[in-house]
Amino acid sequence: MNLKNKLKWVVAIAAAFFIGTTFASKASAATINNDYALGSNQGSSLRTSNNVIIAHATAVYAPAKNVAIYENREWYNTGAYVQYIVGDGGKIYRVGAEGYQAWGAGSWANANAPVQIELAQTYDQAEFRKDYVTYVNLLRSSAIKYGIPTDVDSSAWQGVKSHLWITNHVWGDHTDPYGYLASHGITKAQFAHDVKYGFSSSGNNVNPTPTPTPKPAKPANKKSVHVTYALHQKGKKWLNPVKDFGSGSNGFAGVPNSKHDMLYIKVNRGSIKYRVHTIEDGWLPWVHKGDKNDTVNGVAGIKGHTIDGVQMYYTTPKGETYQQSYYRSQTTQRTGYLGTCADNGTVSGYDSWAGVYGEPLDRLQIGINNSSNF
Repeated sequence: MNLKNKLKWVVAIAAAFFIGTTFASKASAATINNDYALGSNQGSSLRTSNNVIIAHATAVYAPAKNVAIYENREWYNTGAYVQYIVGDGGKIYRVGAEGYQAWGAGSWANANAPVQIELAQTYDQAEFRKDYVTYVNLLRSSAIKYGIPTDVDSSAWQGVKSHLWITNHVWGDHTDPYGYLASHGITKAQFAHDVKYGFSSSGNNVNPTPTPTPKPAKPANKKSVHVTYALHQKGKKWLNPVKDFGSGSNGFAGVPNSKHDMLYIKVNRGSIKYRVHTIEDGWLPWVHKGDKNDTVNGVAGIKGHTIDGVQMYYTTPKGETYQQSYYRSQTTQRTGYLGTCADNGTVSGYDSWAGVYGEPLDRLQIGINNSSNF
């Protein structure tokens, strides 16, 4: 994220917006709460280019109002805030000003997004539905307002983009909002459809997804994928590689209650990229091959620097049944494995990376499959 800029800027406040201009006659105005908006001497003074609208989820189960209060109070200290937070049964809270850079997804995204929107998380399905309709319509109407396509996560560098798209194409380690949406039964395809067409004032789809004519099922083309990986014990040597995972002392990479400083991972088909977080350096660059003899391009980590986090993404070969990496870790300071991670963010609560900041990682297990075996 860029260095914080406290220069003064002029705030342009929109008191309300219409939910989807293509059906404005059917939509009611949604009032925006400005109680927690940043003042004229707060936030960034930099204007944005109008290329993308960014969809976030807060990653915490807390009221949207609380998130808005926190961002308003701590924007400078945390270096993080967005224009809008949606939640609390379909309410909208403004923090940053539209058209000025927010600090929500890294320098490129912040510079190209006139609007970034957080969706507050709730366990209540009825509340989620109200939030979701407002969230979708605000994403859609914001895109239309700034002449941005309403396509979600297309290959173009314009449109509505999830934080996951920014991570995969630009920078970062976030995978929202898909893990949270999935917890309420919303798929990526459904989300893209809803943003494309929007909801009416009654909360109904303007262009419902048609029920497709059943097609003959194509035979599955799932291939066995084996992953081989090893950790380097800090101050000592490379440990024996592990293939997939199992139970007992041979079922994981690492040495219990020990620190490790380097990692390599390779697969027998498809491809995998991975990176590590160290206590000394933070997140290090992505690595795309696994070769312990090539410490520049084939290994993640720095000799002598303690690993406390791991992240990876597996890419399935074209035409094969989709599979992904499932992985989990343990630290020297906790008993038992931490939660399982999935590289596409579908495991609620553990959808970004394995580990705990500041706690040396002492065990790692990985499996490539179309569902978790942990």
